[in-house]
Amino acid sequence: MDLGLKGRNVLITGATRGIGRAIADTFADEGCNVAICARNPAEIEQALIDLNAKGIRAIGKQVDVMADGELKAWVREAGQQLGGLDILVSNVGAMAQGIDRDSWMQNINVDVFGLVDMIEAGQGFLETAAQQHGDAAVIAVGSVSSTTAAVASSYGAVKAAMVHFIKGYAKQNAHQKIRANIVSPGTVYFDGGIWQTIEKHNPEMFKGAMARNPTGRMATAFDVANAVVFLASERSAFTTGINLNVDGAITDRVNF
Repeated sequence: MDLGLKGRNVLITGATRGIGRAIADTFADEGCNVAICARNPAEIEQALIDLNAKGIRAIGKQVDVMADGELKAWVREAGQQLGGLDILVSNVGAMAQGIDRDSWMQNINVDVFGLVDMIEAGQGFLETAAQQHGDAAVIAVGSVSSTTAAVASSYGAVKAAMVHFIKGYAKQNAHQKIRANIVSPGTVYFDGGIWQTIEKHNPEMFKGAMARNPTGRMATAFDVANAVVFLASERSAFTTGINLNVDGAITDRVNF
């Protein structure tokens, strides 16, 4: 299926490894130009080499989303360099699991303000893109933890806040043909990821997590990326304000 994305400009945060890198690769494979950011300059450099080799334009910069103003400045810079931004993807996450104040602040500053700052700086680009092409999109990468709770966790609560924010943003901007959705993965396995680390250092916990997956496996990063790219495309032009679980049926929640 041609997703109609060729030539579109996409900005992705946290895009040098795991889900973020898979998202960047998948957009590039669809013919999109991509702007990426992360904290590790060596990983950014390698990602740009690989992405530009696909025949698209890829730019990147070292950005700490918790540093005041850095992300907003990068969004504006990237939009100017690429000549606009059609799609914004917020993939950064602190992954703090505690309920202490520090865990709350890490999750809020990275997950929530990483999304909010990206949108605030990119809003003008999205409005222009929607006027030119009839469609622009924001995608946030969330978690099934936003709708399920076994224990008290700042992580799940903050991911739930993102769902609420995206729904409101989608309603507010629908008349401008700017769409907004969340893709919420379940357990995702990739090299260097949290579940690979758990597999190495806590095999019993990993075995238990695998047993909860009805499909018999965890998601790959590209399972999530494919959902992100499809929702960002014009093939999903009437889909906005949703929280899409990509979880292999690991959750029991029924979506009505």
